Amino acid sequence: MPNAMKRLSAKQATVAFTVIVAVWLILDRITKVAFDNGQVGHVFADNVLGLFQFILVHNTGAAWGIFSQSTFALGIFSVIISVVVIMWFASVARKGQVALLEVISLALVASGGLGNAIDRLAYGYVVDFINCTFIDFPVFNVADIGVTVGIALLMISLFLSVFASDEASTAVDAGKGE
Repeated sequence: MPNAMKRLSAKQATVAFTVIVAVWLILDRITKVAFDNGQVGHVFADNVLGLFQFILVHNTGAAWGIFSQSTFALGIFSVIISVVVIMWFASVARKGQVALLEVISLALVASGGLGNAIDRLAYGYVVDFINCTFIDFPVFNVADIGVTVGIALLMISLFLSVFASDEASTAVDAGKGE
């Protein structure tokens, strides 16, 4: 079993989850404060490695401009989703033996959602500053990275979990045939 699928006790999982949420939220806040100088459109660094630039955007909607001017509703939605993810984690952790990858994924989703909710509810916009220059993609931030990577890791974790349980049931079935 890969290290990412290593099983943690309830206590280990809770500590890991809490630390990841705290560290990711702090990283998100520090980067947003560093880039939010009030000059929307200000480019801090252009064409970094030919891949991206740092530019300040105050986003009042969601990605690609959808739900523009729905900041408060999106902030409440982010809080609700984060609370649901935290409750999901608590439920899984309570049972014990939760996979490390699942802990990491849920922590990133929760912290990313909370990071953007803080912006939306406190400022009326989300501070975005990472702009991919090689593709047409919305400007994003550290919280967005947490949500996106967290969801991808959760899908991988669920796939590996199903694969591992299929392998285990095949082994059990093979043992019965002897």
